[in-house]
Amino acid sequence: MRDGFVKVAAGTPKIRVADCRYNAEQIFTLMREAHRQGVRVLALPELCLTGYTCADLFLQDTLLRGAEAGLATVLEATKNLDMLTALGLPVRYRNKLYNCAAVICRGEILGLVPKIHIPNYGEFYEGRWFASGADMGETDYCIPFAGQENVEFSSGMVFRCAELPQLSVGIELCEDLWAPVPPSARLCAEGATVILNLSASDEVVGKARYRRELVRSQSARLVCGYVYADAGEGESTTDLVFAGHNLIAENGAVLSERRFTGGLTISELDVARLAYERRRMNTFPASDRAVYPNYFSLDLSTTTLTRPVSPTPFVPEDTGGRAGRCDEILKIAALGLKQRLEHTRARTAVVGLSGGLDSTLAVLITGIAMGLLDRPASDIIAVTMPCFGTTDRTRDNAVELAERLGATLKRIDIGPSVKSHFKDIGQSMENHDVTFENGQARERTQVLMDIANQTGGLVVGTGDLSELALGWATYNGDHMSMYGVNASIPKTLVRHLVSYVAGDKAREDLALSHVLEDILDTPVSPELLPAINGAISQKTEDLVGPYELHDFFLYYAIRWAFPPRKVLRLAERAFGRVYDRAAILKWLRSFYRRFFTQQFKRSCLPDGPKVGTVALSPRGDWRMPSDATAALWLEELEGLE
Repeated sequence: MRDGFVKVAAGTPKIRVADCRYNAEQIFTLMREAHRQGVRVLALPELCLTGYTCADLFLQDTLLRGAEAGLATVLEATKNLDMLTALGLPVRYRNKLYNCAAVICRGEILGLVPKIHIPNYGEFYEGRWFASGADMGETDYCIPFAGQENVEFSSGMVFRCAELPQLSVGIELCEDLWAPVPPSARLCAEGATVILNLSASDEVVGKARYRRELVRSQSARLVCGYVYADAGEGESTTDLVFAGHNLIAENGAVLSERRFTGGLTISELDVARLAYERRRMNTFPASDRAVYPNYFSLDLSTTTLTRPVSPTPFVPEDTGGRAGRCDEILKIAALGLKQRLEHTRARTAVVGLSGGLDSTLAVLITGIAMGLLDRPASDIIAVTMPCFGTTDRTRDNAVELAERLGATLKRIDIGPSVKSHFKDIGQSMENHDVTFENGQARERTQVLMDIANQTGGLVVGTGDLSELALGWATYNGDHMSMYGVNASIPKTLVRHLVSYVAGDKAREDLALSHVLEDILDTPVSPELLPAINGAISQKTEDLVGPYELHDFFLYYAIRWAFPPRKVLRLAERAFGRVYDRAAILKWLRSFYRRFFTQQFKRSCLPDGPKVGTVALSPRGDWRMPSDATAALWLEELEGLE
């Protein structure tokens, strides 16, 4: 459970309707198997000790005594298990019968939680046997049950782990989720980060999709983990069939799912991530009443991760989803630029075109914006400015790209101007230091700004989110523009966006597709140092590190505020076959160092469209002092060597 990861499971034991002794044996056998696999929180189905379909047998004392005895058997058989479990059974209280979840841990009943919403429609007749627990939420009642003297009985209980307070568990039962105002809404407001749903939802055509969406959307709305345990094999009887549709979701994402099979559905919930997101969202409600959690204790062990950790968190993994995401991003960015062009009445949009990925994406977005304005592509002024490090390949690609798009192309060799400037300041042409590099970048920006003035236009920036995170931009050089269309697009996504356009354009302009493919195949480089035998001599990723790693670090360290230790752990899981621990640590240290020292560049960024959940605009998502120190973060990394 270190780093906030808790292994959870939804379990569907094989049962026999009304055979409580057999069901108890199946339940504790499944509990032991779950514990063997490292599960620390387990949800089992509704009324699984008796069977959900017992019907009028629920009114028989024999069945009710059998259920209570069955729970006592389970408690005795699992008293040494370091695991919280919720399982369903009927409970008598004050002349009424309640459909309850028994929440147990290490042989102790922590509480009995009654179902609130009792369905009595269609194939459901629960109102014939069970009362609602709606009135049991304000006061905790205590009853003797299954050999224990004072067992709390309430619909409003939250169960909190003493060793990991972010792990707080709330319970709802089947129909409670389907109701207009599910109990989980209040439970989460009162601190529950994980909801266990004990269910017996029979299967009909199309219901699984609706059920999945309910679970997924409820986990998103409540910023919680949601574990849904459904009845399955052995429960089907008379007219009903149960398929054991088990689901585990976290904050809008389904992590694991099984159907038409029994046993365990397992994944890990990140309760630390959920707690952070709730703190960040000031609209997440606080409890309107005093809540005294029922505490339980679990050993703090390291959870083995089985949940997927994508190495490209900014890029959808499935092709269909990626294409849709790319199309949406291009439209959002183009709409932002369209508004800026319209508002300023700019006659042109000026783009510095290098033949690299970022400037290619910027000019593609600008072309879409011009289309939205019903203006010709010739209103785009694409300026290619070769200098000391420019290769024939990138120069030719920039020229062909502008021509294929129909932009107005300007070729300006800035070499003489830069040499003149170097002479003015006494910079040797043989000294290839930062002044040599940045002098070229600033000259290019000056040319772009002046052309914008000449043509009544504005300069469209090309720098991307990854470069802003690392400070890989020349201050008042490529750092500056009048609207930065790539400002919230990370480098790994830039590549997919250009690739998407290349594939999309192949149907209508094969030549354009070919030039885009060659740009994609070109190493990322600022081309500020002289070429060697006509080839690029300066590769960005050799200097700052792999962008795939830095984008991964950016997502988890900044979007989710994970500590360095946790970022490293996830990176090892995502990239373990590509980079060893030493390499990941090296570039993670570089990321934190650069991110902190380069904040001053982000504090004065031009406007740019926010297209995703991670953005570094000082006017939007990210507020950070320009002179904050990375000492604490780097110190934690030092301890991980």
